[in-house]
Amino acid sequence: MKILFLKVTIEDKPEFEKLHLINQLDEEDKPMIFTMVDKMLITKKFKDFFNKNVASL
Repeated sequence: MKILFLKVTIEDKPEFEKLHLINQLDEEDKPMIFTMVDKMLITKKFKDFFNKNVASL
């Protein structure tokens, strides 16, 4: 019996499907994903805020 593993990517999936795939992760992996996303969002918001306020000087 041959077992095939399919490559799973969420990049091009609709948002609801991305959330569904994330919810399938092990409970110990979910916090890592949320921490990474939170960090990236904070960094983006800081950069946007900084660029907006520097432009107004």
